[in-house]
Amino acid sequence: MSTYTFSQKILTPIPPEKGSFPLDHEGVCRKLMIKYMRCLIDNKNENTMCRNVIKDYLGCRMDNELMAREDWSNLGFSDEVKET
Repeated sequence: MSTYTFSQKILTPIPPEKGSFPLDHEGVCRKLMIKYMRCLIDNKNENTMCRNVIKDYLGCRMDNELMAREDWSNLGFSDEVKET
């Protein structure tokens, strides 16, 4: 007996738009991630209240090569773009 039925759909995985990114196995940015999660809990998941924390977290990931370096405007911080 087979458990497969003809009505089941076969799902094919779709890769993310910007490719894969390394996980933070060493916990380099863990403190900032926890700080962000606590901020979300304290603010009832209102992420606009935690923009400064997520910017620090993303900066940590970029500084430690855990994600590709992106312009802040591409990450939703167009109103806070630093002039270089």
